[in-house]
Parts: sequence; C-alpha cells; structure tokens
Amino acid sequence: MNSVLLHTEGVRVTRSGRDLLHDIDLTVRRGEHWALLGPNGAGKSTLLAVLGATGHPSAGTVEILGNRLGRVDVRALRERIGHVDPRHRMLSPLTVRETVLTGLTGTTDLMTRWTPTDDQVERAEQHIADVGLSARSDARWPVLSQGERGRALIARALMAEPELLLLDEPATGLDVAAREHLLDTVDALRQRHPELGSVMVTHHLEDLPTSTSHALLLREGAAVAQGPADEVITSAAVSHAFDFPLAIVRDGGRWHARRAAEPSGASRPSHGA
Repeated sequence: MNSVLLHTEGVRVTRSGRDLLHDIDLTVRRGEHWALLGPNGAGKSTLLAVLGATGHPSAGTVEILGNRLGRVDVRALRERIGHVDPRHRMLSPLTVRETVLTGLTGTTDLMTRWTPTDDQVERAEQHIADVGLSARSDARWPVLSQGERGRALIARALMAEPELLLLDEPATGLDVAAREHLLDTVDALRQRHPELGSVMVTHHLEDLPTSTSHALLLREGAAVAQGPADEVITSAAVSHAFDFPLAIVRDGGRWHARRAAEPSGASRPSHGA
C-alpha cells in the first residue's frame, strides 16, 4: 500500500493575474495529521481546495491518492476524500441520521429513489455513536447546535470510508465547550483509524487537536515553514507567518499563542518624534 496520500510539486494558483499560492511542495502520508496555518488571505483554503480536487493549480503537479490531477475523473476521486466544512449548505431539514447518510452519495440532500441498505444504516449509526450524537440521531438540522452540526459532518465524511480527511476550520463559530468536544472527537477518530491521513485548516492555534503531527505555515501564498509540528509551530516561525510578535506555548499537547513580551528595557517609539 502506498504510504503517500498527497504530493504536490511547484503548485501555483493564479487568479486575475495574482498568485494566491506559489511554489508549494507538500507530501502527506498515511497516519499524518497536518495543520495548514497562516493569517487570513495566506492561501490556506485555496490549497485545501486543490488537495481535495475541488480546485486546480495554474502550474505544478498534484497527486492525490495515487492519481494526478488532470489525468483522473475528479468526481470518482472526491468519493475517496472526506471533507468537513462547517459552511456546508443544508437544503432540507434532515435528521442527523439522514445527514450522515448523504455522505454515501456526496449530496446535500437525500437522493430521490435511493434507499440505504440495512448495513449502511448500521454504519451510519456507528459513526453517529463515535461522535457522541446517538441521542440526537432523529434531531433535525435546524435545531442542532453549531457544535453538533460539526460532529455530524465528521460522521458524514466518514461514511465514504475515506483514506484522506480534509477539515476546513471545523471549530468556526463554536464556544469553548463545543470546540473542546469537537477536538476530542477528532483525536478519537484519528486513533480509531490509524491509516487515515488528514489536513486541517485553521488560523487559531487553540483549534488544533493534540493529534496534530505536522504543520505547514503559509504567508502571502508561500510556505515559510513545514515539517513536524513541534519544529514548525514555534514562536519565531509563527511570528514570521503572521507578521506579529507571538509567544507560542504547548501545554498538555495543545498550543496557545499570546503577544510576545517586549524585551526588558526596550524603548518605545515616541509619537512626538
């Protein structure tokens, strides 16, 4: 079995004459869990779209699950990728169970004249249990909290038994308790599926699960650091990416950022100068 899930070389994405990404080289292997970090506009979501075969590079090569973009049916390829996006559009007030089952069809609604098998329903119930939503299986989308929706979307993504899981700012809009529950869920599913590889986009270090193994820091469309998380998520590297002095601390497996203290005796600029 090929251990490489994603491989890009020299990827560039240009829109309206402007490079949103340039010179991106990245390799993601089975069992690795990458964080894409950087300020707003750094190119994180653009890169995630390319990695998920929903966007195409203007230059460079992209290989996803052993297939090169441009030489593969992307619709079939996307079926092997789980995508979790909290901005997922729900057209009908589906239940949690129905929402999770749409992960089999890759649609935003239940397909007409399609009925899941007993085995598929059983698998959906197992994934729902794995994300802690068994008691809410029959609850409809409009009454779910944002945190419950996020966990339901993770269960939905797992229905296709993906080899690769992409998470686009999954903690967006969550309060602290809901965020912690969501991140515990992500850690647990990564432990249950050791061959799964994943990439998570965020610009908040506090939103990274403890299972994060690698990181790529982006600034203005370029990679400024990448590799094992502890070597990349450092005060110097993150400060450079965000163009702001930050002190990074890892405690209990989680990262935290705060403004770096000024050196003792440092002079402050005078507004009257």
